[in-house]
Amino acid sequence: MDNQDILQRIQTLVQEEHDLREQSQDAGAGQQDHATRLRKVEEDLDQCWDLLRRRRAKADAGEDPTDAEAQPVSQVEGYRQ
Repeated sequence: MDNQDILQRIQTLVQEEHDLREQSQDAGAGQQDHATRLRKVEEDLDQCWDLLRRRRAKADAGEDPTDAEAQPVSQVEGYRQ
């Protein structure tokens, strides 16, 4: 997976997130499933952005960006903002 693949994945997830947020305005059945999916999309986005930053940092440092690996959701979600 290269940076372009990661960016395409981010774009797909952002579109899904927007769609889910629009749908969340419609109250009704399946709200729990909807909220669960939205949370998963948000976590996947955080992971992708983190991986892209790691790859870019390695490249800037003269290292091989393909050595960067996606971190577990628990770690990425635990970063301080």
